[in-house]
Amino acid sequence: MTLSIRELEQGLREISEKRDVLRISLDIERKRARLAEVTAAVNDPALWNDTERMASLNREKRSLENGVSVFAELEKSVEELVVSLEFARDDEEMAAEAETHLLAARDLAGKLEFQKMLGGKTDPNNAFLSINAGAGGRESQDWAVMLLRMYLRWAERRGMQAEEVDRVTGDDATGIKSVTLLITGEYAYGYLKAEIGVHRLVRISPFDANKRRHTSFASVFVTPEIDDSIEIEIDEADLKIDTYRSGGAGGQHVNKTDSAVRITHIPTGIVVQCQNERSQHKNRATAMKMLRSKLYEIEMEKKAAENAEREKNKMEINFGSQIRSYVLHPYKMVKDHRTEFETGNADAVLDGEEILDRFMEQFLLLSGGPR
Repeated sequence: MTLSIRELEQGLREISEKRDVLRISLDIERKRARLAEVTAAVNDPALWNDTERMASLNREKRSLENGVSVFAELEKSVEELVVSLEFARDDEEMAAEAETHLLAARDLAGKLEFQKMLGGKTDPNNAFLSINAGAGGRESQDWAVMLLRMYLRWAERRGMQAEEVDRVTGDDATGIKSVTLLITGEYAYGYLKAEIGVHRLVRISPFDANKRRHTSFASVFVTPEIDDSIEIEIDEADLKIDTYRSGGAGGQHVNKTDSAVRITHIPTGIVVQCQNERSQHKNRATAMKMLRSKLYEIEMEKKAAENAEREKNKMEINFGSQIRSYVLHPYKMVKDHRTEFETGNADAVLDGEEILDRFMEQFLLLSGGPR
């Protein structure tokens, strides 16, 4: 049933007010000015030889374009609503068109509201995602494989690239004790930070001849990839650097030299390692990126701890406080214990389909915005 003229007029007032609030809260005018500056810089031939600076500016440009373009669509929808409403006052058949523009404007406003949740300094960055199997041997190591597949499919569906930078295989060579991915794409960290915590699986074990139900755990940790625009001071004297021969399934991909790198940051005890490249230099560079990311995240967590309002949404990562349960027997359900959001379509979640985005978005909305 088409909305009445009075309802459409009320809708126009509400969406116009929301547009004006979003213009200020998202700092649209500043973003438009900055976008013009970045676009000019990217088109400057003098910058083309500085590949790192060019990559950084292009990331910023894409991020700015995303917010500015959606707001421009909202402005256009509101303008079209105004025009169609004028005609609808004389021709009731135009009310349906006015309602279409109102619904479109509300949808765009909702997208912009969510963008505010991804307003943190590192939200647009790439992300290092680590999965660690919990206690339970083969069961939890297989669960880590399932989570790895879920995030790989999620990244692929969103047009992101996922590169494996480190893996420790399980006891039977099919499972995973731990694995780290570098996921490259717009707002990779902004979305994936919602996945930090312990993930619990309940199912009939494929490894149990008696077909009993088993519960497995795996933890997920995510840090942003930090570029040179964020300064993280690391004293070389605080580092213990070890090299070792890269592991693997065998064959031509096993390195014959000690190219894998493990770096220990002595003051914090953080250990990072990389073995995906044949070059020790490249592995060391990637490991240093991971270390900088983790040190940055520690600093951000310290600041977050000072904010009591944020602290209540923060959960300790251990095997006694899972953030999400995936139940495959005796029924199918995935439930996030932080938001109470759930679905019976567990297969779609584990396939990294769009429903997984909903879990992330529900948490980001609940947590109250950027960190």
